[in-house]
Amino acid sequence: MSAHFDTHRPVVMGMDWMVTADHPLAARAGAEVLEKGGNAVDAAVAANLVMTAVRPHMCGIGGDLFALIYMAEKQSFDALNASGRAPALATLDWYREQGYSKIPEDGLLTCTVPGAIKGWQAALEKHGTMGLDSLLPAAIHYAEKGFPMYAELVGAISERASVMQKSPGMAELFLPGGKAPAVGSVLKQPKLAQSYRLLAEQGPDAFYNGPMGRALADHFKAEGGLIREEDLAAHAITWEVPLRTGYRGYEICTQPPNSQGIALLLQANILENFDIGSYDPQDPELLHIMLESKKLAFADRDRYVCDPAFHPVPISEMLDKASAKAQAARIDPAKAAEAYEPRNFTMGGDDTIYLTVVDGQGNSVALIQSLYQAFGSCAMVPSTGMILHNRGRGFSLDPQHPNRLEPGKRPYHTLHPAMILKDNKPRWVLGTPGADGQTQSVIQMTTNLIDHGADVQQTNEAPRWRSEPDGTLKMEARFAQKTLDALKAKGHKVEVVDKYDGVMGSSHTIFLDPETGVRHGGVDPRRNAYAIGK
Repeated sequence: MSAHFDTHRPVVMGMDWMVTADHPLAARAGAEVLEKGGNAVDAAVAANLVMTAVRPHMCGIGGDLFALIYMAEKQSFDALNASGRAPALATLDWYREQGYSKIPEDGLLTCTVPGAIKGWQAALEKHGTMGLDSLLPAAIHYAEKGFPMYAELVGAISERASVMQKSPGMAELFLPGGKAPAVGSVLKQPKLAQSYRLLAEQGPDAFYNGPMGRALADHFKAEGGLIREEDLAAHAITWEVPLRTGYRGYEICTQPPNSQGIALLLQANILENFDIGSYDPQDPELLHIMLESKKLAFADRDRYVCDPAFHPVPISEMLDKASAKAQAARIDPAKAAEAYEPRNFTMGGDDTIYLTVVDGQGNSVALIQSLYQAFGSCAMVPSTGMILHNRGRGFSLDPQHPNRLEPGKRPYHTLHPAMILKDNKPRWVLGTPGADGQTQSVIQMTTNLIDHGADVQQTNEAPRWRSEPDGTLKMEARFAQKTLDALKAKGHKVEVVDKYDGVMGSSHTIFLDPETGVRHGGVDPRRNAYAIGK
């Protein structure tokens, strides 16, 4: 095995179940639910709820959620879309009249209706065995009693302090005395704990048709925001069919639009035209092919992905294998393209959490939940402790773009969970936070697993690259200098970052061994991810 796959952490293995999460307290909460007899869906919700308390910069009850859920007994496979919609008052004309050419980055005008709360309830009602009330106590405990603040969280507070100062609730909680707390100090969120208790007592209605929602609507009215009680009451999740594409005898599966997940499949379809496994993982020729495949896929992603309820997305045409072969032929092996034009079809943040769970029956969950950027909009509903996401930034204010802002519409979303299936059963459950970097990291993980034979820890720790919209190619310092030099010679704008840089995400992978039944868990050392198995 190439030194590219050297690791510092071992693979975690278990005969019964496996849970990974972006904080050890969240992984522990999921494990406790599994120990009590809950299934993978119950454990995933419990872990996510704890993360809304202990990773407040990354996720929260004011964010959105997507999940892939495979239920072994029924052999059912569902994609849960719990992303929120633009409020009724949010129109292109309104934003233009206010002088905006794009959606603001922070503040109440960047908020869409939060969808996560109804998403948790929907997952439990359809596939879980426990209620939201029985899964909230751990989150309540960490919000009320507190938890030790870690370097990543303190760093995020420091970076966003100037924006957070605009929201009195945020400033009071996260900037006591006007500055970020020290690492190791205890963060208590009593108002958030009260909101958790309301959710335990009343379920999602506490927010969408109850006191939490009224508090949010009142706050928006007072501060010039656009969400009203009617927008909350109208919110609905959707159950969808996962997108799939074949790749070397496997099926790569992900979330359909309005998620960017299709970009993962577009990259896989192009790469299938090359003998990826014949290259060393650090061969600049391989990296060049992968980088150009990403650019081709993202050109189509940026042109077509939107809420399909408002504008058709040409999914079958985008995923056509013959078209992918033609895309592969567009790659110049000697030169990096500045950009590619999207294909022409006739039409009729970086801050997120990820988790995976596989239980003793083989039920599998890939769940991703987010506020988008660090602390989302940096706006809080003071009486509830709810931090609001800034997913409205996913909309375009170009009236000709399919992803243009429209009332009741879901924005383009970077969030996408993933699974790799063999014989219609999960073989790997995987994913990562990382905004634009998500599909880039997951395709690197996928080729590591399938083409290079990496194990679940090796694929998470391997040196990673991220191609940015401005043409910059971020590459971790563990890539060989000769590789960096060769890519620069092809015209790639290489920027070397830390050996294990947080910009590359926080990936997780569970492998289900079809012969032994053993679950193999691997997690990324770049942030705070941990795996627990039994």
